[in-house]
Amino acid sequence: MEAQAKGSDAASTMGTEAAVYAAEASDSNDLLEQILPATISDYIDLVKAHIDAGPNYRFACRQLLLLGALLDFSDATNRKVASTFVLELLHKPFDHEVDQYGDMVVIGDGINLGGDKDWAEAVSGGCTALLFCGLCFEKARSYHCIQGRATEPSELLQSLLLPAAKHSHLEVQRIAVRCLGLFGLLEKKPSQELVKQLKVSFVKGPAPISIIACKALFDLGMRHNLQEVDRVVGHDILSQHQYYDITSSPLNFSDTDGISNIKLLDLLYAGLIKDDWDNSLASDENESVQGALGEGFAKVLLVSENYQSMPASLHPLLLSKLITLYFSNESKDLHRLKQCLSVFFEHYPSLSANHKKCISKSFITVMRSMWPGINGNAGGSAYVVSNMRKRAVQVSRFMLQIMQAPLYKNETDDGKDTGEVPEVIEEPPLECGEEGLAIRIATEVATFHTKKTTAEKSYVSALCRILVLLHFRLSEQGAIQLIRRLLIRVAESVSAEKDLVKELRQMADHLKALDRHPDQEMSQDQANLIFGRLELDFNMDFNVSVEMPQTPAPCSTKPTRRRKQVRLEEESSDEDSSPTSVVPNNLGTVSARSQRASKTAALSKMTAKTAFGIDEDDEDEEGSEVTSDEDSDGSD
Repeated sequence: MEAQAKGSDAASTMGTEAAVYAAEASDSNDLLEQILPATISDYIDLVKAHIDAGPNYRFACRQLLLLGALLDFSDATNRKVASTFVLELLHKPFDHEVDQYGDMVVIGDGINLGGDKDWAEAVSGGCTALLFCGLCFEKARSYHCIQGRATEPSELLQSLLLPAAKHSHLEVQRIAVRCLGLFGLLEKKPSQELVKQLKVSFVKGPAPISIIACKALFDLGMRHNLQEVDRVVGHDILSQHQYYDITSSPLNFSDTDGISNIKLLDLLYAGLIKDDWDNSLASDENESVQGALGEGFAKVLLVSENYQSMPASLHPLLLSKLITLYFSNESKDLHRLKQCLSVFFEHYPSLSANHKKCISKSFITVMRSMWPGINGNAGGSAYVVSNMRKRAVQVSRFMLQIMQAPLYKNETDDGKDTGEVPEVIEEPPLECGEEGLAIRIATEVATFHTKKTTAEKSYVSALCRILVLLHFRLSEQGAIQLIRRLLIRVAESVSAEKDLVKELRQMADHLKALDRHPDQEMSQDQANLIFGRLELDFNMDFNVSVEMPQTPAPCSTKPTRRRKQVRLEEESSDEDSSPTSVVPNNLGTVSARSQRASKTAALSKMTAKTAFGIDEDDEDEEGSEVTSDEDSDGSD
């Protein structure tokens, strides 16, 4: 800047004064050329070296960035190199340090402190004001605690929080969104502008801001009720059960104007099934947008009975997605999410019978979504398909385990919390028990035709191996009779697997022993009633016997004799009865050498005819003896 000013002065003056200004400008330029790198690439390498050196070189790095304004970027190559470097800086996560308590402390607020001084001061001032507001909101016990001050809460919302949430600086946005969430928890009823801004920040913001907005929306929904949050943005309460069918037509996240009018659960569920979130700017490697959504929905499902406005059809969808997310490769490094879901699955099945029903309904959905080659799922190489099948089998066993977890009471008999393990409650109904899951699996297997692909065969086999592990209660006689009929179709579907058919037959024998009326036929109305309770549409053939088909008798270890051997033995017996037989018939020789025995039998017949003509009387006597022997055998 000094060299540029001296050059301007030299141009505007004359004589000796101009020469002095020109000499000073030349000296300044020579000094800059000695300090600055020769090329733009060298300059960028120098800045990167100071950035990588750590916080002790942060001041020097900022000064180098200021010197970048003096460089010449007229060349296209220089502009390309510089723009690439600037893009890397913009995507660089915020630097942080870990204090003595293990908490992360953000250092500064990004590269803006190395830029314009006025801008940096404005950013720092905004962050300081927001941090102070957030601290006050955390300590305040109610909305009344922040009323009656110099600045009213509504003024604070309109003048500071909402504008800061739209700030161009990401750190200011992040802190402002957090303050909006805290402010909404203090309100008796969340304001419309606050809810709309949180929705927009959740959809449009980068990963760190979307995570904070997601948590704030879940907190508002659980604090004020999901129905109340939808009401403040203008949704009619009478249409609470007419939720947007998110599974058939995903929401358009690019429509900013329509996002704020979408119901809260629909918006959050759309984010859960969205698989293209950009988590490159996430400040914490153990957090992601899907991870925050998974944690939020796990909390909602645990206390789902408190939210009657939540459609029942959404419960199995959410649970299916959480199970898939828990076993997915993407969540392998999300330790916070894994720990949260681990605790969730430990308590969820034991809290309510309706939770068991939700698990039963989501079983087939999860298996269809995870098994390769089924329901439009992609396959791959043999190694990939094998790993996908192993993971699906692991998921099926996991769901069986949580399905068989016992149910507990919410309170002990005396109504006091003694800290002991809750007592097991009465047995759940059919649709919430293992019998309902068995019928769902059996109907799923029965829907597959006899001719199946390799993927379908393995899928059906995996389902049957879970089916034989389920237990039946003696009180559920209708389910026992129905599953006995369904097992016929199931056994036909896996008839090629002998070991599995054997297990199914053992299961059928056990169910027959549990059936109090094994000879009583089940009516079509009774079956339709059970299918209706399970929300299944299945047509069953009642003309088929309820008994499992018997396997063929095992083959005898004694070798079977061939027809030729039997015929030769009969002829040999006839020849033994004749006294004129010349060539004896050896059974061992016949069985070992059939061809030679045939020739011997032919010669024996020829010899017998010749002997018959020579000694007729003797043969008549012998013939009468054979006849008498045969008659005596027949009479016996």
